[in-house]
Parts: sequence; structure tokens; C-alpha cells
Amino acid sequence: MRTEGGDPGGHGSSSGAGRPTGGHGTRPTSRDVARAAGVSQAAVSLVLGDKWRGRVAPTTAERVRAAARDLGYRPNLAARNLRLGRTRTALLVVPVLNSDFFAGVHAGAARVAARHGFGVVLYPVPTDAGSAPDPFESARAALDGVIASSMAPDAVAALRGDELPLVMLDSDPVAAHGAAVVNLDVGDGVRQVARHLLALGHRDVLHLGADVDSWTFRVRASALAEVLRDGSATHRRVTAPLRVDAARDAVADVLGLPVEERPTAVLCDSDVLAAGVLKTARRLGLRVPEDLSVTGFDDLSLATAVEPELTTLRLPAEDVGAHGMRGLLALLDGEQPPPVTLPVELVSRGSTATAPARRGAP
Repeated sequence: MRTEGGDPGGHGSSSGAGRPTGGHGTRPTSRDVARAAGVSQAAVSLVLGDKWRGRVAPTTAERVRAAARDLGYRPNLAARNLRLGRTRTALLVVPVLNSDFFAGVHAGAARVAARHGFGVVLYPVPTDAGSAPDPFESARAALDGVIASSMAPDAVAALRGDELPLVMLDSDPVAAHGAAVVNLDVGDGVRQVARHLLALGHRDVLHLGADVDSWTFRVRASALAEVLRDGSATHRRVTAPLRVDAARDAVADVLGLPVEERPTAVLCDSDVLAAGVLKTARRLGLRVPEDLSVTGFDDLSLATAVEPELTTLRLPAEDVGAHGMRGLLALLDGEQPPPVTLPVELVSRGSTATAPARRGAP
């Protein structure tokens, strides 16, 4: 049985003066906690290292935690990390830093990491950067593992290697090659949006796709084509980089067509793209949602900042990060966690409505 949390030389740290100590004016040690709780030092290590489940009774674990609190005991993390050969640091690789979604992923990962005495360092690698700087060449010795979110195939390939455990978030599971995988059910999300538009009577749908070489966007395009394969609606597709101005320009020609030829709904791969569509619609004198329905994807803060507020898909970003960190901890414990797929939720707001009647329609 591996034991953690003991103090070489019997040294720990105290959170403040005036608390009980080890009895000789020294800082409390794990031996003092074990004595106060009436358990072995191994049991103290298991409990304070959060590895007690299935090995220590819950009542005993609580008694150990209470004794540690009363004594003001804190594990000597530096000594433990040196002993285990770990830094208790995970690297979270994301495409961009200025995104509500990736901020949520980080928050979820950091919350779980903190419970286990880990830190999470953010590193941005753009999804379309095939020659992005390698953050691992000099940092491998200072990391215990990597969590990579929404990465392009070439960027994921750069992360492969036997040096570090890897968890992939919102990424191609086929390219995982042994890494743990946590994905969002983006295909089902697109199907939810498409069925929402079909139920409103839309039969001419434009898909504004993200011009990004990424698994998540390929899945979205495939799912929409699958839903509309039966001919229930006309389906066109244009792409744009994930910028408001790019989206605005990408749809200008299509939305500028005569009323009988233009789409009645635009399904966008992100809320940012949807914001660009709203700008073009306004410039062309189209009313949303009376003349044109628009949907987003992500439910960023932007979704409720625009007018009308966006119908979009809510992604559980913090849950993605939390599951990713749990997966990394499992890998570090020698386990292979099963793949995780998290559901997404359609949020209906003011940017979608019944399709407008077409001239000459019954």
C-alpha cells in the first residue's frame, strides 16, 4: 500500500500561532495527527492524500481530518512531491485565452485540481497553428500531465509521446491513441438546433461553419447534413474564421439574395459567428427573427448581450474541465478512465421564430 503525506524528518507546517503543536514547541507532524486520531501514519497519509476511499472507513477519515484541523497540520507538499517524483502541476492547452468556454474549462479543472493539491497552468496553442511553439520541450520535467482542449490533428500529434499522461477534451477520439477522452455531444447539439428550426417551418437553412480544422466542427457539419439528408430542408454551407467581421462578410451575398432565394434561417457554429450574421441582417434591413432566424453555439455571455438574444446551445464548460482533471488524476494513478461524453442543452431565445411565408407559397 502506497502511503503519502508523511513528513521526512517529522516536519510539517502550521497555519498560525496559538494552536496545539507536537508537544515540544515544534510544528505538528503526521505522527501527531495519527496519535490524536488514534490511527496509523499510513491511514493519515491516505486520508490527507485523498486516497482513503475503500481503504479507510468514512468515520475514521473524518476523525483524521478533524485531528489535522485541530492541530493546524499541513502536509509538507514539497517533500512529498520530491519523494513521489511529481510536481503536482497539470498543463491545460487551449486554442485561445479570451473565451468564456475555455475560461469555464479552466475553472472546472482548477476546482478539481485544488482538491488534490494540484495546480493548473494555461497555455494557448491556436487550433490552426501547425508550427506552434512546443511548450513541452523545456517544461516536461515540471509537469505531471497535459489536458488538451479542442486541438487540431497536427497539434494533438505534437502532444503525443510517452513522457506525459494526456487527456483530450472536445477532440477526435480516433486520434487519442491511448489518451483519456472527454467530449461534448456536439453532434446531438446540432441535431437539436436543426429539429428546432424544422419545427418552426424552416425549409431553407444556411450553415455558417467555422473555418477551423478541428474535429468538433467537422462533427457539426456532418450531423447537420445527416439530419437534412431526407430532403426536409434545403441546406447550404459557407465558412468563416471565428470572428464577427469574418462572419458578417461571409453571409453578405447569400442574405442579399431576393426573398425567394435567400435562406430563412442561419445555423452558426458559434455565438461569435451568429453575432456577425445579426450585423449583416441589420445592414440589409432584415428583421430577426421575423425575416430570418439565427442560432449560435456555446451560450457565451455574448448570446444575451446581442439583440435579439440568441437561441443557442449551452455547453457545460466547467464539467468538461472537471472531468478532464479527474481523467488526468486517474492516469497518474495507473488507471485508464473510460471515455466521457457530456450532453449539451438547447436554449431557445428571441432570435428564432416561425419561418416567414414565401411569395407564391400556399
